[in-house]
Amino acid sequence: MKKIMNKPEQAVDEMVQGIVSAGCGQLKNIPETGVIYRSELPKDKVALVSGGGSGHEPTHAGFVGDGILAAAVCGSVFTSPTPDQIYEAIKQVDQGKGVFLVIKNYSGDVMNFEMAKDLAEADGIRVESVVVDDDIAVEDSTYTEGKRGVAGTVFVHKILGAEAARGTTIDEMKAVADRIVPNIKTLGVALKAATVPEVGKPGFELGDTEIEFGVGIHGEPGYRRESLKTSRELAEEIVSKLKNAFQWSEGEHYAVLVNGLGATPLMEQYIFWQDAEKLLKKDGLLIDFIKVGSLTTSLDMEGLSLTLCKLEDARWLENLKWETHTLAW
Repeated sequence: MKKIMNKPEQAVDEMVQGIVSAGCGQLKNIPETGVIYRSELPKDKVALVSGGGSGHEPTHAGFVGDGILAAAVCGSVFTSPTPDQIYEAIKQVDQGKGVFLVIKNYSGDVMNFEMAKDLAEADGIRVESVVVDDDIAVEDSTYTEGKRGVAGTVFVHKILGAEAARGTTIDEMKAVADRIVPNIKTLGVALKAATVPEVGKPGFELGDTEIEFGVGIHGEPGYRRESLKTSRELAEEIVSKLKNAFQWSEGEHYAVLVNGLGATPLMEQYIFWQDAEKLLKKDGLLIDFIKVGSLTTSLDMEGLSLTLCKLEDARWLENLKWETHTLAW
C-alpha cells in the first residue's frame, strides 16, 4: 500500500486540520469531533449540516462555506460519525432558526443522524432532515435499506445551501428537499477498488480487464461485471439505465454531474461526458447545468458516476448557479 500519510489511524484528524488550514480563516473545527464549520455563521438563517464517513472528499467538508453547508461531520473512513459528533455540529451552528440535516442513505448514517436530531430537539433546537437515495444500481445493498446515497447528494447540498442563504424557513426547506430527492438519480462504474488505509488492501478484486457497473462508494457490490468497455459503450449503458429510471421525455430540463471516484483523471471524465452528452441530446433533453470533477470520491477507486437532476423548478437551477465560497465547489 502506497499512501501519502503519517499513521493510518491519524489520517482523518490530520485531514481535518489540513482542510481548516486551507480554508484561510473561513473554517474552524471542534477538536476531537471531526466537525468542520463556518467561521462566520449568518444570523437568523437555517443552518445546513451534512456528513458521513471520511474517504469521500471533497464531500462533505469541502462544501462548508458561504452558500452551501454550515458544517460537516467527518467520521472515520467509510464509517458514519457518531450521534455525539453530529450533535456537537448541530449545537455549534444553530442560529435560532433551526438546523437542516442532509443524510446519505446508509443504515449507520440514518440511525446516528436521527439520534443526534433527537438529542438536539431535547435541547429545544428545531431539526429537520432529508435522506438522499439517488443510486439506482441496486436495492438493499451492503449497509443499506433501499437505494444508496451517492454523488447526487452534492446537488442536494447546493440547492438547499442556496435556500438557506436566501433565508428560506426550515419548513420550506423540508418541502424543497422532499421534492428534489426523487428527481436525482445516479449510476456509476468501477475499474479498480479503493484501499482503506487501516486495511491496507483493496476492498474487492477486479481483473486487469474487468469493470463493475453499479459499485457503491464503499465498495459495495454492483449489478454486473464484464470486460473493459470504451467510454462510448460505458456511456450507452449508464445513460440507458438512467433513461429507464427517469422515463424522460424530449424537452425536459436537467442538471448533470460527471463525478470521478478518486483516481480517474479529468481527461477521462471529460471524454466520458462528451459521449454521454451526445446520447442525452439525441433524446432531446435540455442540459442547463454541467459539473465535471471528483466531488464524491471513494478514496483511490478508479471509475466514475453520472448524476442527473430533473429540474422541475426553475429556482433549482438558480440555486445551482448561486454564488458560493467553499474549497471544492
